Amino acid sequence: MSLVRVHNEWDPIEEIIVGNPLYAGIPDGDLGLALTRKSGKKPFKFPDQLIEETEEDIQNIIGELEKLNIKVRRPSPIKFKGKFKTMDWESEQFFSYCPRDVLLAIGDMVIESPGVFRSRYFETNTYKDILIDYMKSGTRWISAPKPRLLDEIYNASDPNQPILRDLEPVFDAANVLRAGRDIFYLISDSGNYMGCQWLQSILGKEYTVTPCPNLYKSVHIDTTLVLLRPGLALINPSWVDPKNLPEKIKQWDIITAPEMIEVNYSDVETMSSVWLGMNMLMLSPNLAMVDQNQIHLIKLLEKNGIDVVPVLLRHGRVLGGGPHCITLDVRRKGTLENYFS
Repeated sequence: MSLVRVHNEWDPIEEIIVGNPLYAGIPDGDLGLALTRKSGKKPFKFPDQLIEETEEDIQNIIGELEKLNIKVRRPSPIKFKGKFKTMDWESEQFFSYCPRDVLLAIGDMVIESPGVFRSRYFETNTYKDILIDYMKSGTRWISAPKPRLLDEIYNASDPNQPILRDLEPVFDAANVLRAGRDIFYLISDSGNYMGCQWLQSILGKEYTVTPCPNLYKSVHIDTTLVLLRPGLALINPSWVDPKNLPEKIKQWDIITAPEMIEVNYSDVETMSSVWLGMNMLMLSPNLAMVDQNQIHLIKLLEKNGIDVVPVLLRHGRVLGGGPHCITLDVRRKGTLENYFS
């Protein structure tokens, strides 16, 4: 039986991949990353202490997962020397910190996503041993068509339009939320309509992939909309107009995240906003892994019958990933169901 079996964002987790911050740095040569960061800061490697503290925090998170008898796997980061090249451009490597961005697990399938960032073009190489093991168990392992990521794919001139143009299928896996037979796909700077069309063609008639074009313009969906359990969703009030939610999700009860508490552990420029605080991992329908600093969010979840495992990721905003970003749940209990009338 395939080791990969996952149908939604909330069933009890049995196996998960946790990222690795080793060798992380802001790369040179990645036009898409430069545009989404909206920063003129030059490329740099993150300080050793920041990486060490991040790994310490991750080990504590792994400890909490293992207490729940969740199997944990981790990638083996490759230290790229200098820049790598394609036919069209060259770039330095980014990191292997966020498996959620580069791998999409749906059903018994793992998809290598056609990511928006040049610096992550070969990142899935760090997961090859894990993916081969999954394939041997019966997992369907495919890779989306590798995008060329030419300069023309990026909109650098019109700030009122998304950074990512619709010239070829491009999306980060973190643009996707799973809800049984329904898949919600964020149209944004890190996912275009053509990517949504490609994903629907691969998943076939068993699934409905719904594009979400008016939720959040920048990258990824997991600090914008969180599917907590069947019938309950959490939204970011700064980015989401409830009227723009997909019609199916409007059937559910919607709760609004409180303002996030901002805590800084270094003076290194952050890649994520304070809203990374709502980047949570549902361990089961009634248990969430949440940033321990977000006490107002924790109280809101508890009020709605969700217990919390509080964790610390001191440099999550600097590296651009919270508990949901740095993990990829590949196996959860439960079966494929329809959660919407």
